[in-house]
Amino acid sequence: MEKKIAILGSTGSIGTSTLKIARHLKLEVVALAAKSNIELLEAQAKEFHPKLIAVFDPNKAFELQKRLPHIQVLAGMDGLQSVASFSEANFCMLAMSGSSGLLPAISAIEAGKEIGLANKEILVCAGELISSLAKKKGVQLLPVDSEHSALFQCLKGEKSDSVRRLILTASGGPFREKSMEELKLVTLEHALAHPNWKMGPKVTIDSSTLMNKGLEMIEARWLFDIDPSLIEAVIHPQSRVHSFVEFIDGSMMAQISEPDMLLPIQYALTYPDRKEGLLAPYDFLKNSTLTFFPPDKEKFRCLYLATEAMKAGGSYPCFLNAANEVLVDRFISGKISWLEIGTKLEKLISSHEVQNLLTLEAILEVDGLARKKASEV
Repeated sequence: MEKKIAILGSTGSIGTSTLKIARHLKLEVVALAAKSNIELLEAQAKEFHPKLIAVFDPNKAFELQKRLPHIQVLAGMDGLQSVASFSEANFCMLAMSGSSGLLPAISAIEAGKEIGLANKEILVCAGELISSLAKKKGVQLLPVDSEHSALFQCLKGEKSDSVRRLILTASGGPFREKSMEELKLVTLEHALAHPNWKMGPKVTIDSSTLMNKGLEMIEARWLFDIDPSLIEAVIHPQSRVHSFVEFIDGSMMAQISEPDMLLPIQYALTYPDRKEGLLAPYDFLKNSTLTFFPPDKEKFRCLYLATEAMKAGGSYPCFLNAANEVLVDRFISGKISWLEIGTKLEKLISSHEVQNLLTLEAILEVDGLARKKASEV
């Protein structure tokens, strides 16, 4: 069946890359949603002719409706959920960052859409709820993060009880070789200068603290239904090996490619098939040296806290994610230092009383509590 695509977060890096692949594969884009960038959204609408658009910002939605009177433009969270569950779409790319993607994700799953999952926070916040709902509805969650796509490809056709370890690779970000003294002087400009990837500001800051890798480990736990003790992370500066799977017989499989999100996005859009891609043939001679080393738990406290939250389970990952979002925002706005993202997060996590998160209401309550505390610490 040919995919008809709805994209949530169409103006972000994943969304624009998804549209690049849609253009390359000549796929139909039937619905688009974004937070507030109506200039880019308008240009996308004029090229791809979607039948439905949503803008989270109500004022921007009103303005875009005036510019595009022939297309229905909805506003707010209701609008995002309408795009996620749009009847003419059979594939929904969830590319909105943060926990704001949770309600649209639930709407898409309940509507039976195949999901391209580029929002790791959804499974971090509500892994048990989302994975059980997807299973109940018979919905395929196709990973779009390069690491999870790598694991997904390596695990294809394998039995879950044959897995010894999932090993996610991390570039180490811009600070992998910095000392603790140097980290005290980190500026926003330093943290946004990622050596390998071009991403949005929140994800880029998370990559600098390695929180991004911690969130990915939690996501992998739910995506692949695997015990947290079998998930590890390793620093790999070249970002060519996107993750490993080690099997119980000692075999290891890795997925290797250039560090370009076009590949995992296209694999999700063409799965279970493969089609001619946009990347040049891989040059082994140019990329002849691959190195790996363990992450420093003291320098990258956020990764350690995420790993512990994954093992503890319950409400810890949800609390961790929401608190981190607020702390990253405070760092971006110049209110706290880079090191304080980790130290304040550790203080918040240590005071959290774990809860079972089996309902959406409980998840949203913990999320709200974490945000309130993180804004005050």
